[in-house]
Amino acid sequence: MFDIKSLFSGVQQLAGLDIGSSCIKLAVVRDNPKGRVLTLFSSIPLAKGVIVDGAVVVPEALTATIKELYKNSGCKIKNIVTSISGHAVIVKKASFQQMDQEELRALIHDEAGKYLPFDDMSGVDYDFQIVGENPYNPSQMEVLIAAAKKEIIEGYTDAIRAAGLIPVIMDVDSFALETMYGENYEFEENDVVVLINIGASITNLNAVKGGMSIFTRDFTLGGNAITEALAANLGVSFEDAEKAKVEGTGDNEQAKAAYREGLLAYADPVCSEIERSIEYFRSTFGAENIGKVLLSGGGGLIPGMAADLGNRLGIETEIVNPFKKIQFDSKTLGPGDAVRIGPIAAVGVGLAMRKIGDQ
Repeated sequence: MFDIKSLFSGVQQLAGLDIGSSCIKLAVVRDNPKGRVLTLFSSIPLAKGVIVDGAVVVPEALTATIKELYKNSGCKIKNIVTSISGHAVIVKKASFQQMDQEELRALIHDEAGKYLPFDDMSGVDYDFQIVGENPYNPSQMEVLIAAAKKEIIEGYTDAIRAAGLIPVIMDVDSFALETMYGENYEFEENDVVVLINIGASITNLNAVKGGMSIFTRDFTLGGNAITEALAANLGVSFEDAEKAKVEGTGDNEQAKAAYREGLLAYADPVCSEIERSIEYFRSTFGAENIGKVLLSGGGGLIPGMAADLGNRLGIETEIVNPFKKIQFDSKTLGPGDAVRIGPIAAVGVGLAMRKIGDQ
């Protein structure tokens, strides 16, 4: 079920189900002679407290919400690829002596404590992807390992099955972003881009070089923290603050600009943590020059966020466009919808491009 290799291969159709802590998104991407086309995108709010720190706390509520989403969308595809992130999943890059995949799997299982924070692998699902030869030691290979406790994965898969669907692949949010990026953007072998997804409660960072991940980090701080600070300052409900956060306030552009400047102050904790993550990446991969930051997630829609981050990081920063090359059916999205929905659809689009097949 939990299969890193599934992220890079396959042949059959799936629907992507992006389960966030505040919203669930459903996407379907189909192949046609002219390329890939988004044929369905639908979303629905998820009640607060159903997903906490990347774990399913109220499975019955998650199942009911998935059922409602499917009913509203009219989607008929039962096979699902979904994803986890945050503390729910451990992603680590490690070097190993050259060996075949079966030998590597056995080694990781038997010596898990050396590579993963688990002494007993019986309660853990894991997989790996051989990235390539170690650039400093040809006798070694670079391997990306992902692992999660079975109880975390089962929390999602059981809720999905209870909704009458079939969970086929468990992806990782950061890798779904990588898939979306690889499909939509042109890049050279040495180009380094950082993909940042600011969700409601978790922010994902994935530094990719030549389209392949070289560094990932998640932290449990996102758009909700900004909304809560704004609600406390304005003396309004969380729901009203959430609406104001994206839409802006004031009767004229000058008032709106002043509001947005104040809003970015509430986003400072999130931006500061992103800065620290980028600094850590730079110190670890000192020779890598980051060419661009692509921002996604609901937090990416906050007015001025991309420009502010770009100034703080000293790196060109822009809102991601998951429809740069992927077309969309006019019955699914209008041109204006694509711009508005793009940042929150990025993970779901990446999930929807996964296929059942080569494992």
